Amino acid sequence: METTVAEDRAAEPVHPVRRLVRPVRRFARPPRGRARQVAAWCAALPLAVVSVVLGCRAADSDGITPVPQLLAFLPWLLVPALLGLVLAAAARWPLGGAWALAAAAVTGWFIQPYNPGPAPRPRGPVVAQVRVLTANLEFGGATKGLVGAVRREDPDLVSVQECDTRCAAALDAAAMRETYPYRKVVAVPGDAAHGSAILSKYPLTPEAGVSGKLAMPGAVVRIAGRPVHVQVAHPMPPMPGQLDVWRTELGRLRAYAADRGDEPTLIAGDFNATQDHAAFRSLLDTGMRDSARAVGRARTPSWPSVTAPALGAQIDHVLVSEALRPRAARFLDLPNTDHRALLVDLDLH
Repeated sequence: METTVAEDRAAEPVHPVRRLVRPVRRFARPPRGRARQVAAWCAALPLAVVSVVLGCRAADSDGITPVPQLLAFLPWLLVPALLGLVLAAAARWPLGGAWALAAAAVTGWFIQPYNPGPAPRPRGPVVAQVRVLTANLEFGGATKGLVGAVRREDPDLVSVQECDTRCAAALDAAAMRETYPYRKVVAVPGDAAHGSAILSKYPLTPEAGVSGKLAMPGAVVRIAGRPVHVQVAHPMPPMPGQLDVWRTELGRLRAYAADRGDEPTLIAGDFNATQDHAAFRSLLDTGMRDSARAVGRARTPSWPSVTAPALGAQIDHVLVSEALRPRAARFLDLPNTDHRALLVDLDLH
């Protein structure tokens, strides 16, 4: 019986490698047709940006501009990832669809609150309950709102950033001095962003503080007989061309935290960094705890206030050592500032 050449080829056994290669080729094959190719390119562009940012996050690096700026809004990378998925589906591009699903999955993994390890159990009983308020006044514009918040919430310690001369005058008013007789205020005429302040109901001894382009004063506050180191945080933001300054000043805050010794330590202010920045995670790796994260508010945005809490980044923090255990945290809206204030209740052991 005679057979055709085509029938002979069909009867030949298919090599196992070919069986594997064929579906791989179909999977990786670029879309055909101009409209689908355009959709594939439109999918690839946002997916490439997301992949670069996620790659830096996975490598524990803040990268270069615009990666640090995009890392501040890491949860929102889900939007371009899902957009890429829709466009890949429209292009009938299997590889692009898998790429988009992987980007969304990795983003979802990194959205989890950063946990450097279990918090050590505080030694000894609670000797005091301390309420801390930190607020960036945006060039002093929210001074009136800060005074009102202080009267309503009655914090024991107040950390103020961007305190201009108007702010310094308001903090020096008789009523404020009566409530907070102990303070360290740094205000520079003509430089509204530079000033910072620490207000305390407890006796306070000024410290040198951490050096930076913006004032970051420090102090030792004696609470229930225990010395507590209090440090204002306000490093420069990660602006293009100033990333080295931002990293350096966050590094100085990290060194301060690492050298704190056994005495209770509190660092409060506008860190211009989130848990998705490697420089900030390095600070947390010293053993300092983020109060908002400790009470389940790790992703509550504090900036910019015009879109928070629906959209934004949490760059305002109260970090504490093991002797200070957070009980509650709330973000407050103050008028005339692009930041939300943060109010934290702590137990001092």
